[in-house]
Amino acid sequence: MNILQFKTNIKCTGCISKASPVLDEKLGEGQWEVDLMTLKKTLTVTNPDVSEAQVVEIVKEAGFTAEPLS
Repeated sequence: MNILQFKTNIKCTGCISKASPVLDEKLGEGQWEVDLMTLKKTLTVTNPDVSEAQVVEIVKEAGFTAEPLS
């Protein structure tokens, strides 16, 4: 399984509500999640059909930022 992780500024449930329509459409419902319980607010994407660059652009389209974690 292809698992990609990103540092993001999606930091609260309101942010997730705002980003969800775009991320669900482009990444697939259930193919992504943001861990709001950590300070890093990590976005994890499990969709095998997207690259890191595509995720960064999709998150940007949703109005937020994503930076790949090494």
